[in-house]
Amino acid sequence: MTPAIHVIVWCLIFYSPIMFANALGKSMEVNDFLHFSTFPVSLMVIFYVNYFIFIDLFLFKRHLTRFLLSNIILIALLSACLHYWNIFLGPGHGPDRFSPPFIFVIARNVLTFSLTAALSVALKVTADWYRREQKQKELEKEMAAAELQNLKSQLNPHFLFNTLNNIYSLTATNQTQAQYAIHSLSKLLRYILYDNDKPDIPLTNEISFINSYVELMSLRLHERVHLSVKLPEAYECNGFSVAPLIFITLIENAFKHGVSPTDDSEINISIKIEKSGRLVCSIINSNFPKSDEDRSGSGIGLDNLRKRLSLIYPDRHILNEENDGKHHTSLLVINL
Repeated sequence: MTPAIHVIVWCLIFYSPIMFANALGKSMEVNDFLHFSTFPVSLMVIFYVNYFIFIDLFLFKRHLTRFLLSNIILIALLSACLHYWNIFLGPGHGPDRFSPPFIFVIARNVLTFSLTAALSVALKVTADWYRREQKQKELEKEMAAAELQNLKSQLNPHFLFNTLNNIYSLTATNQTQAQYAIHSLSKLLRYILYDNDKPDIPLTNEISFINSYVELMSLRLHERVHLSVKLPEAYECNGFSVAPLIFITLIENAFKHGVSPTDDSEINISIKIEKSGRLVCSIINSNFPKSDEDRSGSGIGLDNLRKRLSLIYPDRHILNEENDGKHHTSLLVINL
């Protein structure tokens, strides 16, 4: 509880005898108020001594016997002080004006003080649990951010490695296109360097990057490759943001494993935004597995993608990979 709530609760407890007396049309004398106020003061002592001292000193350190013994001594002392204080003020005032049996007064005080101590424990334990939960969440958030930054640092060289491999193949067949590809790559790298450090970017920017990347990769495709790309228009992307480079791994893999140098091949890339706000990326490509000697197919990018998705979109994404031998299908669904 906040300090303001503590103050309000205790003010209500102290003011309640006056309120009840006014409701009965009676006035409260000074001795009456002193009789009534000493009991809430005792409750405050029990509550806060436990809250700030006993619980931290004994209970949280698993010294249960010391905790119980300390409370028994405190309750006994307060009960005695309360009894002699009422005797000092004299009979005929306060809650004991009708002189109930002494044993009843002691039992009432012990029970009330014990319940107050229990309430203090409950509130303290709850507050400590909440504090630990918040601290744990902050720690998990910091660890997730650190891991995400590490994944991003792996993504950039992985992307560059695969793209340079594709440009290298152009240098042997078409140097003009290779020069254009290098120029296009410089623009893509500029996007990566300036936007990849942000947690999310406008979807329009990501779609534009994908379009440029596909154009770059299509330079090396021969005439027997059928390439189909369906991307949302700029106006459809308005108001939506996405983590940068979240689709590029799947598209890279389609160009890497979906093209044969001799056989008919196909790559179908589709990204759309559903009315429900789901972003759906579907990629179907021919399946031409790389040989064991080809280290570019090590799968680093896909593992990286799965980790990024689990950190950025926990419980908000679906990633499915299917392979029937002839075609490979990748489906990524993100609830924006």
